[in-house]
Amino acid sequence: MSSVEQETNGATGRPLTAQSQALETGAAMVQNFAPVKQICAHLNAFHIYADDPNRCVESNHYCTHLNEDVRQCIIYDAPGSNARLIGVEYMISPALYNTLDASERKLWHSHVYEVKSGMLVMPSPSRMPNAAWELAETKEMEDVIGLYGKTYHFWQIDRGDKLPLGEPALMVSLTQDGQGGEELKRMWKERDEKFGVSTEVKKEKRQGIEEPEVHAGG
Repeated sequence: MSSVEQETNGATGRPLTAQSQALETGAAMVQNFAPVKQICAHLNAFHIYADDPNRCVESNHYCTHLNEDVRQCIIYDAPGSNARLIGVEYMISPALYNTLDASERKLWHSHVYEVKSGMLVMPSPSRMPNAAWELAETKEMEDVIGLYGKTYHFWQIDRGDKLPLGEPALMVSLTQDGQGGEELKRMWKERDEKFGVSTEVKKEKRQGIEEPEVHAGG
């Protein structure tokens, strides 16, 4: 069977051979993966397509801090070892967002609804006491709520693509209840069950997080 007739880990192609696995293991033992070792947060939420708000995608963000004003996240479709890298998101502070011109601002989105609705979560490590993790997550939400994000997805997994096809798609976050339709409701419920979280509980705990003014274009 040829490569184009096989599928492995959600992508067209053959499984890794024993030789490839051995080379992969060896490289992991000796090479320096400094950029990805700086990842300090796993955030899970849903993105919708800027040109079609009825299409939504679960997004696992693995983020690093370039500095106090800029974060960068690689986005996967799942949190497992065979997850597909589907996009990137940059996050900037309001101070930097204010320096952007009007046309550029249209490409960025606010995180206010994601935080206040309980949609944005930081999945808990196993064996971590829930109360301690809730405190850490709430502190992270206090930092994220004021940031603006610019997100592109390269792989449109929601339509069943087995490769990253076509032009990158600009993605945005939800800004109000009702967006995403019934499909989002289903995915959201499944997400909560998968990570063992309650959106309603998180929404309640975040009532005290101050809601910043959302600037025009975001």
